[in-house]
Amino acid sequence: MQPLAILTVLAYGVSLGLYFRLLYADQKIVGRAATAMLAVSLALHYFFLLERAHQLQAVPYQDLYGAVSLFAWLLALTYFGLEMVHRQRTLGAFLLPFVVLILVAGMLGRPGVPAGPPPGHGIVFALHVTLSVLAYAAFGLSFVMSLMYLAEETLLRRHRLGTIVWRFPALDLLERMTRSSVLVGMGAILAGTLLGFVAVRRLETPVSHFDPKYLVTLAIVGLYATYLYLERQTSWRGGRASRLCVFNFAVILLSVTVVNLFLTRAHRYF
Repeated sequence: MQPLAILTVLAYGVSLGLYFRLLYADQKIVGRAATAMLAVSLALHYFFLLERAHQLQAVPYQDLYGAVSLFAWLLALTYFGLEMVHRQRTLGAFLLPFVVLILVAGMLGRPGVPAGPPPGHGIVFALHVTLSVLAYAAFGLSFVMSLMYLAEETLLRRHRLGTIVWRFPALDLLERMTRSSVLVGMGAILAGTLLGFVAVRRLETPVSHFDPKYLVTLAIVGLYATYLYLERQTSWRGGRASRLCVFNFAVILLSVTVVNLFLTRAHRYF
């Protein structure tokens, strides 16, 4: 494992520790330190991705190792943006463990120089992939917040209110943050898909319009559009909308595992 990679993981670990501390001691200085350390972690992670790209002489997501690292970085970056907008730091203690686990899992793999270049190239292709990964990261964040909503709702219903539960965001704030994350994901996946159609015209090998990845992506867009509509309806607000958001992310996991690895050639970059 490279020194910069180790330093990045340690920085995320320190930030996570501060966010956990914030659950027990609602002190402004602890919260600010946690956010500042997260910013440092994001900067270190960014330079790690640049170093990886320099080693490959290609984009950092050209192998599974780099793609997982990019996903973890965008997940943390999306959360950082939402924290700045909604001024809510409690979620860091629940989101950063996923970031650290994803990052470490990727780093414990066997990184190496890929056997060949990805099927596409150029700035349009790079933006297509980056925006697609950003969309998955934003949807992943909405998944975590939906789980948190369901957990908090259950604890409130059973009147199991401990010290930590009182630090949780209000349920209506979790709803707004989940909606914000889904909107980011929708914008990214729509832009990424449009750029994908532009990039595919530049490929030497034609790609079928019925490629399974296309069909699943359209299904994902439809599912999240349905969520955005239903979560505003009185009968669907709250737990039902959160469960739909959890289901939607399960479809994404199916897309990036079964579909990417076994059902499509054009969208398997590693």
